[in-house]
Amino acid sequence: MSKNKLTFCCQTCGTLYPKWSGQCTGCNEWNTIVEEMNTPAPASRYQGYAGAHQPVMTRMADVTLHEAIRLSTGSQELDRVLGGGIIMGSAILIGGDPGIGKSTLLLQTVAHLGQQMKVLYVTGEESPQQVTLRARRLGLPENQLWLMADTQVESILGHVQKEKPRILVIDSIQTMHTSLLASAPGSVGQVRESAMQLVHYAKQSDTALFLVGHVTKEGSLAGPRVLEHMVDTVLYFEGEQDNRYRMIRAVKNRFGAVNELGIFAMTEKGLREVSHPSAIFLSRSAQAVSGSIITATKEGSRPLLVEVQALVDQSHMANPRRLSVGLENQRLSMLLAVLHRHTGISTHSLDVFLNVVGGLQIFEPAADLPAVFAILSSLRNRALPHDLLAFGELGLSGEIRPVPGGQERLKEAAKHGFKTAIVPQANTAKKTLDGMKIMPVQTLKEAVECLESFN
Repeated sequence: MSKNKLTFCCQTCGTLYPKWSGQCTGCNEWNTIVEEMNTPAPASRYQGYAGAHQPVMTRMADVTLHEAIRLSTGSQELDRVLGGGIIMGSAILIGGDPGIGKSTLLLQTVAHLGQQMKVLYVTGEESPQQVTLRARRLGLPENQLWLMADTQVESILGHVQKEKPRILVIDSIQTMHTSLLASAPGSVGQVRESAMQLVHYAKQSDTALFLVGHVTKEGSLAGPRVLEHMVDTVLYFEGEQDNRYRMIRAVKNRFGAVNELGIFAMTEKGLREVSHPSAIFLSRSAQAVSGSIITATKEGSRPLLVEVQALVDQSHMANPRRLSVGLENQRLSMLLAVLHRHTGISTHSLDVFLNVVGGLQIFEPAADLPAVFAILSSLRNRALPHDLLAFGELGLSGEIRPVPGGQERLKEAAKHGFKTAIVPQANTAKKTLDGMKIMPVQTLKEAVECLESFN
């Protein structure tokens, strides 16, 4: 007969300990280890987790493949992030800050899907009346949308197995709890066990499952890291609450490409997709100002034109500040070191601030060259031409490395009327673009000389 086991678990990373400790050795966080009473689950609970009720050994050549049928969510931007639509039997985890639009987006999605099949929206944080009020405010159809307010996984699965909805939404996974564990809802053990049962049912019944997850102050999903490994797709909301635009990025997708980006605008009627996102990031001042330049970044399969701004000012502190918003802060320090080493331009006594307009996060190195250009423009207080574009990766030895998708970036820039582009030598356009002058560079020194030719 199984016995309850007393364990100590880190609420940040899920590391288990036989006794309490002040600091977790797994994530180095302090005061995150709490006492939990865990009850072992029956051995047969997760038998055939990935689909088959009775696991059998099969040769790969004998496996029968079926073409995956994708369901449209009613939003082209969300379909893009999901890889083309929803695949039945998949588990999708959506994370983001409170109030950023997770519940609103899912409510709009299931309201659309409810016209085609049976869907169930399980709310653990709000009452059915609150969800209904939001649906009416957004003008969504209510006849085919089923609601349920519950937080116990066994009770939810009992109703689900009886009603058999094709789409199941859990809002949120941190409010769910299972009777198998004695710990409080939101703890690592409860989140892990609850998600395991829900995903297990989705795989066995071919039901599409949406899980809403909270995020920590660092911006990562709260709870154990294993939660992201159990699901098929992980989506993150980006953007500030005071900003009208919201961005959804796929950081994991077993049925599509990662790093795809969907862009939405928050309106009184909910989230509306933005079909031409480059236009919203190019709303610049009518007059040319120093410290500003446009770059072309590649988000998944789509190029985007964004503005990179820099501010270089005299520092009044012993240690000048290096602050970057939208780009990795450590990369900014590296770019300043390369700039000094290969051009002799020093910023060691100056504060340097870098910002990507619109709240977009750029994770690729193609923004290295425009970041350096923006810094030089602000340092010399010289405005760059409005129709100038730049992209390229900067190496430690001062070389300008090519970036993938150079042709798509240049075509997007030409479509928006840019006349000049400073790009790596290997990214030179194979075909002449009407009205655009391409200036290829191989080293940082050449790039700075090209920039000086505009002044």
